[in-house]
Amino acid sequence: MRLNQNILLLGKKVVLVPYTAEHVPRYHEWMKSEELQHLTASEPLTLEQEYEMQCSWREDRDKCTFIVLDAEKWQAQPGSTEESCMAGDVNLFLTDLGDPSLGEIEVMIAEPSCRGRGFGTEAVLMMMSYGVTKLGLTKFEAKIGQGNEPSIRMFQKLHFEQVAVSSVFQEVTLRLTMSELERQWLLEQTSHMEEKPYRDGS
Repeated sequence: MRLNQNILLLGKKVVLVPYTAEHVPRYHEWMKSEELQHLTASEPLTLEQEYEMQCSWREDRDKCTFIVLDAEKWQAQPGSTEESCMAGDVNLFLTDLGDPSLGEIEVMIAEPSCRGRGFGTEAVLMMMSYGVTKLGLTKFEAKIGQGNEPSIRMFQKLHFEQVAVSSVFQEVTLRLTMSELERQWLLEQTSHMEEKPYRDGS
């Protein structure tokens, strides 16, 4: 999505930056993991295919992708490459043509040392805030593999409720509708978030 290609979202634990060509080699290394392929229902791609995917995601109007950086590492090492601070990614898919106010959200904390530290929670809250304030979203869905208990629990803590289970795809669908109270809660949870201009690698 071109809308987010020039912005950076700064949180307490994570920094969200647009997915650029600089991030592809590390992302490609992550996606060689059979565990991550299973959790994200992804097929392994060649490095060339990964670069093509990054380009298409930047151009697609229905996909908003940010790379999740470890904020502490990113701020402690001025001039360090973003690739060395990468923790995962967070995505919004606006694929329901009948309901442009619905976004499917997914998060992946791929770097093992970054798991269990609240990175995924903050990344999802920041992405939801961006979706509500910039993309006009009022509903969010998350589709998670039935065996991915940590992810299911995280979304439930963020007020998502289970609405469907697919035994065929072995996944659970959770949903959150943004009432005025939920919107206020979300904006309070992300009141620390700063939006800054982004330039590749800056």
